[in-house]
Amino acid sequence: MTPVHVIGGGLAGSEAAWQLAQAGVPVVMHEMRGVKGTDAHQTDGLAELVCSNSFRSDDWQFNAVGLLHEEMRRSGSLILACADKHQVPAGGALAVDREGFSQAVTAALEAHPLVTIVREEVTSLMDKPWSNIVCATGPLTSEALSKVVLELGGEGHLSFFDAIAPIIHAESIDMSKAWKQSRYDKEGPGGDAAAYINCPMDREQYEAFIDALLDGPKAEFKDWEHVPYFDGCLPIEVMAERGRETLRYGPMKPVGLTNPHNPTVKAHAIIQLRQDNALGTLYNMVGFQTKLKHGAQADVFRMIPGLENAQFARLGGLHRNTFIQSPKLLDRQLRMKAAYPDKSIRFAGQITGVEGYVESAAIGLLAGRFAAAEAKGVVLSEPPETTALGALINHITVGHLEGGAFQPMNINYGLLPPMEAPKKDDDGVKIPLKERGRAKKRLMSLRALNDLNSWLEPQSNVIPAE
Repeated sequence: MTPVHVIGGGLAGSEAAWQLAQAGVPVVMHEMRGVKGTDAHQTDGLAELVCSNSFRSDDWQFNAVGLLHEEMRRSGSLILACADKHQVPAGGALAVDREGFSQAVTAALEAHPLVTIVREEVTSLMDKPWSNIVCATGPLTSEALSKVVLELGGEGHLSFFDAIAPIIHAESIDMSKAWKQSRYDKEGPGGDAAAYINCPMDREQYEAFIDALLDGPKAEFKDWEHVPYFDGCLPIEVMAERGRETLRYGPMKPVGLTNPHNPTVKAHAIIQLRQDNALGTLYNMVGFQTKLKHGAQADVFRMIPGLENAQFARLGGLHRNTFIQSPKLLDRQLRMKAAYPDKSIRFAGQITGVEGYVESAAIGLLAGRFAAAEAKGVVLSEPPETTALGALINHITVGHLEGGAFQPMNINYGLLPPMEAPKKDDDGVKIPLKERGRAKKRLMSLRALNDLNSWLEPQSNVIPAE
């Protein structure tokens, strides 16, 4: 059987390669790291996590990303299997030891008899004798291949800045001021209800911190000044510029937490740190993506109570991400709509306009399954739109062009067809709106998993190719 070529060894490329190989289709995986680096990666490992180590909520009943986790698990996802194996405490979220996770993904693909990994930069597509291609190069696509993609589609890229949060050595955190607790004491997948380290601020400390953020020297990339930020990954300085109270209603919100060192006084703001590795020696600053220059970061962040002597394993940074106009360029099989007689070119991952680790891997899962079916001479139907997987397909192939520019988006219940929860209980008593909202989410999740199970039934979703 002719192999499928997967370009890119990130989350989406790794998942696509795994799905192809598990379907019995040989795959050649091309990854340039090891030959050429990027602005954000630090290792040559496959599926390296360059920003947060969190896959976000693992609650499939009431959270859309948790639902996506469960759909991917049921679909045989390598990314979710390795994440589950290397999880670290994170309250209700699924967070991973980033090194162990990447090593597990790399080892699984290297050991698969149908996977060949080639370390090289791919700079062209049309002159290659490849008939079935999955392009999963991610938001850090090399300049050379970006030009090829641009020429193929005839549509420009959209771009946005992406910022990285700092990571701190746990032993340098002053636990006489900080404490461990998950928000609302919510237990995570590992059963830990004290997964985060919390650092409190009073009003005076908060105001001084905001002043330092606003006054601190920022990294500037003059060639990128026209490029907008993506709201899902704003640097904290940009949030602070939108209003001095913005951070208190975002990553520094002081709710669901009680300071055991001073339980009768409510904090004005709270900074949370999440465990970043299995040993518990590293913690990342939750929501603290930053474009502060490295020289200023340590000074500003050491203003936070408990972090006065913080030692940083990694400072924050800023890099540019790009994604394509997928609703114009891709069909519902994730293929380029433009006709190429001897080639089928699919895109997967964040470059398609999904946002987040799990969403990127999910599109890799689908692209791999679609490409595998094509290699076998059949067509795999898309997952139902009532599922999280199907909702993501809808978002990137239909989008919201009528109401504005196509923008990256995380999975959310708003992308799925709505359902109505009962307004009254069996005794005729009106159910509070908040409870109805939770019930509605659970109904949508149950429907999604039921419909996904039907889609995963052998042969039920396969259509003979024309």
